[in-house]
Amino acid sequence: MNSFPSPMNVLKLKAVPNENPKENVKRETVDLGNGSDVVYIQRLIPSDQSWKWFQYLDKLIPWTRPNIRVFGKSFLQPRETCYVATPGLTELTYSGYQPDAFSWDDYPPLKDMLEAVHNALPGSSFNSLLLNRYNGGNDYVGWHSDGEKLYGPTPEIASLTFGCERDFVLKKKPCKKSCDGSDEPASKRLKKGSLDADQHTFRLKHGSLLVMRGHTQRDWIHSVPKRAKAEGTRINLTFRRVF
Repeated sequence: MNSFPSPMNVLKLKAVPNENPKENVKRETVDLGNGSDVVYIQRLIPSDQSWKWFQYLDKLIPWTRPNIRVFGKSFLQPRETCYVATPGLTELTYSGYQPDAFSWDDYPPLKDMLEAVHNALPGSSFNSLLLNRYNGGNDYVGWHSDGEKLYGPTPEIASLTFGCERDFVLKKKPCKKSCDGSDEPASKRLKKGSLDADQHTFRLKHGSLLVMRGHTQRDWIHSVPKRAKAEGTRINLTFRRVF
């Protein structure tokens, strides 16, 4: 896929040595501070396998575009979705919408994708999956954090991408008071300082995996913004553990 320039800061990642020699993947990470970090694997799934899984997901998943409520207003969600979870878990609700949960056995290839993610993240144990399909650059997800109680205080969230490359943007939540102890408003501090440390953009490639860990949901918000030049379809699988 073509890579398009972004008006936002594109984060330059520092490679971290792979602790598992059996993994033939290049693992990169960035420390966001205060117990938050992001791991990015640019090519977790080989290209041929990625396209096979993309075709399966695109054609066989029962996609829906529900009505959601944001700031008291109802509108059509700007992307299609599907939810899969292990039976017996706490039900997911977001923006006034409660999706019906399919089981992993309903779509067996999803278990292979889950296994690939688990193999890349030793010690992880995901039991739910929210799928999203972006049909072109006008589909998006706005600023939010995944701080629901059912994910626990420090959720690990793994995002697997197939298809069209899209920007994934992280932005630090402003402190109500200065994090350095002063009483200067957050808006003034942002104008005075560089935004580079407070906003990062990752270009998520076909077959890539991005993982948010630690206190990222407490301290940061994220989005997949509209992109006029993103004409293709992107399918995103977001794995989480529900407690």
